Amino acid sequence: MRKHYAVGSALTGAALARAGDEMSGPALLVAGPVFTGSASTGPALLAGITAAAAVGGPLFGVLLDRSARPGRLLAGALAGYAAALTVVLGSLGHVPVVVTLLVAVGAGLLGPALSGGWTAQMPRVAPRGLLPRVTALDAMTFNAASLAGPVLAGLVAGAAGAAAGVLVAAALIVVAVPCAYALPGGPRRANPRRSPTAPSVLAGLAAGFRAVRHTPPLARATVTSVVSCTGQGVLTACSPLLGARIFGDARHGVLLLSVVAASALLANAGLARRPGLLRPDTVLACSTAVLAVALLMTAAAGPPALLLGAAVLVGLGEGPQLTALFAVRHREAPEHLRGQVFTTGASLKITGFALGAGLAGPLAARSLSGALLTAAALQLLAGLLFLGCTLLIRRRTGTRTAYAEEDHIRR
Repeated sequence: MRKHYAVGSALTGAALARAGDEMSGPALLVAGPVFTGSASTGPALLAGITAAAAVGGPLFGVLLDRSARPGRLLAGALAGYAAALTVVLGSLGHVPVVVTLLVAVGAGLLGPALSGGWTAQMPRVAPRGLLPRVTALDAMTFNAASLAGPVLAGLVAGAAGAAAGVLVAAALIVVAVPCAYALPGGPRRANPRRSPTAPSVLAGLAAGFRAVRHTPPLARATVTSVVSCTGQGVLTACSPLLGARIFGDARHGVLLLSVVAASALLANAGLARRPGLLRPDTVLACSTAVLAVALLMTAAAGPPALLLGAAVLVGLGEGPQLTALFAVRHREAPEHLRGQVFTTGASLKITGFALGAGLAGPLAARSLSGALLTAAALQLLAGLLFLGCTLLIRRRTGTRTAYAEEDHIRR
């Protein structure tokens, strides 16, 4: 009973923190121009938080893996993130924008606590044999947050003002702090500061990257997901233009992203009921193919019904892809490097998404269909990379098996 309660508490905290995180971006986009009078302030704040999250992930993973009570470290990171959001809000219009941006960058360094850092702790709370289901439920918290966060930001800002949106986002993250603090600890470890043989932080970072690179299924899943996420970044950046082209209003692009999130949530709900139906590696490959088809549909410039159908299909690809990625990481990550594997993977995906969003601007300025075709091509590239990595894995496995058989015959 206590274990099931721990799962419920962990998932509830994850959902609240991630909803606050998803809400904070749109809230800052609204609050920045309101308090400074400059339309560029909001995007600059969001870019600062995102870029810092991509850098801070691996370092935060090292700290998690060295901590005997990672839940307390997560709780501190959440509290720091919420406090930084409040400071950003309070400083807007009162101090130079550069100072506010530096605070936003500091908040972004703690961002991986809300994604990979929390997910890495799920094996500690999942009952025996139920980790695949807990993994699917964990992925659902991302889908639910991406669906609810922007909507809440718009509703709160519209009803109570731009500042209220940021404050509510920070409050949701604060409410999740006790859930993080209650996460169980791992085995007692030597204090790195007192142990003369403990590796440095830089060595710990290198170990995390080596674990991803030299574990073939993990490297395959990471490369596939990062390239695929780059394509998703292109689609997200193009969504306002899609809304304007198909529905006559750029604001309706948010509707498309809501349809994607809702579809992903439903897909992961189905996976949570039948978590062992397919191997996660198979789901990862198939979901990438689904995303390629869906993005080709968006580039077709068809009627609104076709675009909505494509948005549903994107969600059916994105949701299971995230669940499969988490499952592969849980299966392949070394226990002592689990936090680094998850936060490093999250940082790489954030980087890919940011590159895709940046690429979408100049491409869409020339041709919206061309930008969407590029997004589809990135999904196809992700699928081809998956197949290429699979062939390499099988070749290496076959070579090792042949050597073992030859050695056995000699003996």
